Amino acid sequence: MLDGFMRKIIDPPLNRIGKKLARTGTSANGITALGLVLGLVAAVLVALGSFMPALIFLILSRIADGLDGAVARATQKTDFGGFFDIVADFLFYGAMVLGFAMLDQQKNGLAATVLLLSFYFNGATFLGYSILAERNGLTSDSRGEKNLYFTDGLLEGTETILFFILILIWPGLFVTLAYAFAAATFYTGAMRIWRAWKNFPPPRS
Repeated sequence: MLDGFMRKIIDPPLNRIGKKLARTGTSANGITALGLVLGLVAAVLVALGSFMPALIFLILSRIADGLDGAVARATQKTDFGGFFDIVADFLFYGAMVLGFAMLDQQKNGLAATVLLLSFYFNGATFLGYSILAERNGLTSDSRGEKNLYFTDGLLEGTETILFFILILIWPGLFVTLAYAFAAATFYTGAMRIWRAWKNFPPPRS
């Protein structure tokens, strides 16, 4: 829901930095890999109960996640780059939730499992819709220049990062916030199914 608005704010400075990094020979895939490593470190820190250091690594990870696309735009976007970027994002999201489950399995385990299920469902609808959009020649740049077709929804990347920031600041609220976020994520996926049914109906006999 907020990605389109945030893109208008963050893309100009990211693009400027991306051009400078591109001139140094820095690769977009290298920045994606760095962002993933930083995100996984954040997840490990969560499992160890070190929430403020985890927050720092999370923010650094997401800065890298924005810069990889900026570098790609300043050099050359590739299909593998887009693929690697979305895989890294999904792995990071799941690892953060796993970190909370490992922190306190008895208290957080069920909520973490429900949240991961919602991520799995939403990710399937997101990627499935992207495939159908590609087959039907649909394009969109409302979420920035992407290799995949990004549909808007109640929850997008911005909301997910805000959710992680909240549970790192108030880890005692993980269970409550996880169930609430899972419900919103299930809704987002369901609405994407409805949109696919509406925009890609079966051929009439």
